[in-house]
Amino acid sequence: MSKVRKSLLGLGVSAALFGATLAQADNIKVALAGPVTGPVAQYGDMQMIGAQMAIEKINEAGGINGDKLEGIIYDDACDPKQAVAVANKIVNDGIQFVVGHLCSSSTQPASDVYEDEGILMVTAASTNPEITERGYKMLFRTIGLDSHQGPVAGNYIAQKIKPKNLAVIHDKQQYGEGIATAVKQTVEKQGINVVMFEGITAGDKDFSSLIAKMKKANVDFVYYGGYHPELGLILRQSADQGLNSKFMGPEGVGNKDISNIAGEASEGLLVTLPPSFDKDPKNKSLVDSFVAKEQDPSGAFVMTAYSAVQVMADAMKMTKSTDTDKIQKALRENTFDTPTGKIAFDNKGDLKSFDFVIYEWHSDGTKTAVK
Repeated sequence: MSKVRKSLLGLGVSAALFGATLAQADNIKVALAGPVTGPVAQYGDMQMIGAQMAIEKINEAGGINGDKLEGIIYDDACDPKQAVAVANKIVNDGIQFVVGHLCSSSTQPASDVYEDEGILMVTAASTNPEITERGYKMLFRTIGLDSHQGPVAGNYIAQKIKPKNLAVIHDKQQYGEGIATAVKQTVEKQGINVVMFEGITAGDKDFSSLIAKMKKANVDFVYYGGYHPELGLILRQSADQGLNSKFMGPEGVGNKDISNIAGEASEGLLVTLPPSFDKDPKNKSLVDSFVAKEQDPSGAFVMTAYSAVQVMADAMKMTKSTDTDKIQKALRENTFDTPTGKIAFDNKGDLKSFDFVIYEWHSDGTKTAVK
């Protein structure tokens, strides 16, 4: 069991993994929905520790208009069908606020349920643009879009790397294929030769045929849209099979476990990630709080999850209400000072501004911003 799950009950966070909860009736309950199990549970840990730290800090400061926040964890395993089941359970549990989901392919169907039921949700991790293109009023996010992240990567590839033969690979999922498509479109507009645009199946372990195909096409640079378990194997197997191409991926691969999977083959991987909010001097006290709990504040979704809880709490205080319609209006009409900076939402519920940064990944799991 992860440290996150072990420490939940001491932080006003209950477990609701399709089972009974320990919720207190007088608390304002916030569902924390994301992967607790499954191949990308590490990202769920990032979201959970950020959200639960925000809940703890808000409660220590007096709560919301005298009431306490209580986080209740729901495991969707980043599976769309399970996400819908989780969303319906949240409805049945009478919860009106959600931080989550994490994977775009889970967030989109779950948000249909929440919108119908008037439940306010803020995702700290889902970046696919289609999610907020449907005119939903109860849906927000505290992270940027792949329609921005993709061009950041694509422009870097076209203007700095300038590969002769680019392969764009993806996992055929909403998030992975979406950002891969954005990268492909960006580089092609600048004359880069995309010799392969191909999908793999999430969960596959043997990528020998893909690597052989890339070697035959003389691929000298690979962009991968998806998550770290598959890319870690592709990196390791590429090194073993003599494919010396450089690789790049989105925040879904920026996890220390990719170094555990790929080993030395992860050295030099390029990754687009949110800024290192844990390095911001104004967040030092907050970072110290994470470190005191032996938690890592550097994960891509830790601070964005903290901000997701905070903006909901701030809107509750502004409106002196837990009415989700009043709160969604307050979110759109105000600016919020958070660990991820001053943030404001547009009419779609997207951030008006968010930067992605390109990092070089190292085999020890650390990263360095690319100048």
